[in-house]
Amino acid sequence: MDQAALERRDSGPDLARPRIAVDAMGGDHGPREVVRGAVDYASGHADVEVVLVGDTAAIEAEMDGERPANVRIVHASQSVDMDEDAALAVRRKKDAAINVCMRLVRDGHADAVVTAGHTGAGVASAILHLKRLPGVDRPCLAIQMVTDRGPFMLLDIGATTDSTGLNLAQYAWMGALYAERVLGVERPSVALLSIGEEAGKGEQRVKDATALLRGTELRFIGNVEGRDLPKHKADVVVCDASVGNVVMKFFEGVATTMLGLLETEFRRLPWGPIGYLFMRPGIRRIRRKFDYERLGAAPLLGVNGTVLITHGSATRRMIGFAVDVGAQSARAGIPERIEEALARSGTTRHGARTATSSANGAAATPTTAAAATPAGEDARTGPMAAEPEVPLIAGGTGSAS
Repeated sequence: MDQAALERRDSGPDLARPRIAVDAMGGDHGPREVVRGAVDYASGHADVEVVLVGDTAAIEAEMDGERPANVRIVHASQSVDMDEDAALAVRRKKDAAINVCMRLVRDGHADAVVTAGHTGAGVASAILHLKRLPGVDRPCLAIQMVTDRGPFMLLDIGATTDSTGLNLAQYAWMGALYAERVLGVERPSVALLSIGEEAGKGEQRVKDATALLRGTELRFIGNVEGRDLPKHKADVVVCDASVGNVVMKFFEGVATTMLGLLETEFRRLPWGPIGYLFMRPGIRRIRRKFDYERLGAAPLLGVNGTVLITHGSATRRMIGFAVDVGAQSARAGIPERIEEALARSGTTRHGARTATSSANGAAATPTTAAAATPAGEDARTGPMAAEPEVPLIAGGTGSAS
């Protein structure tokens, strides 16, 4: 089915049956794992429509048996390779699968995008086609980080760098809404990641964000330190993308190292294998708790549409979870709620200047003013996204998206 035929069939959104546009060509294992994971999910969820976007022949070749009634194909003749420059590829390859996915959402023919492809291309395409929400200065990527008390949200982890206090405050609102509406966290607690718990400690942007968040309806608890993250002291933790990306990858490295040490000890003769027999039930429980594939995908918050970016090496199982997160997010109407919340709070590109000025008793500093152009966006030509780091979902390993 071509795109024109798809558009003729669409009569408008029905969020009781959300339509998820899946970039079938993206990821290390696309289209095979992407197509099979999406089709497997669709087979068990008749209330969700899956739109596979990519080369029709390649997609059909990966389908086992008859196509489910709730799966459609939209042809895209191009794709963005992992080693391509994100901004240039998105602009030059107008019929790339990721661009077609974004246009489907923009034009009202899909309700969410799921991609395992090039993260930079996903961010650039979303900004180019969907645009930022009114009042949003920069979009952000959020992931769930696993702890023994359940996952918490960490954002930003790679959409844009050199954030301002306004950016951090907006991330806080966006993350809290997503945690509440999609993850089901009642009145999520929100904190800023800093070098000390005490108010006033940390970079100027942290202080500025504190001024914008204190006294709002958010359940803002102040600062948390890096050592607090595994203790799940907050449901939503906000930081600059550079900090978030380092934290995310440090978590990954520690988890990989610890699992490697355990494996080495369990292989050590003569008592290691015997010890493993006794520990196996507990290890299985730990593995399930830290099963990052179940987390699905990282939402790109702040754009005028629902976009989920999953791990570049996602298997069909993880693709299924990602599509499910996309369906939940579409039903929750996150972009509309973000726009409403920011307008209500005054934390917008224009309103925040007054709020910060009042809080500090002085004119807004360059840190809080929204004059900076988002990283990856050229002031003259619009979205020119430099490739951000890849959101490796907590606990995951693999190649870059």
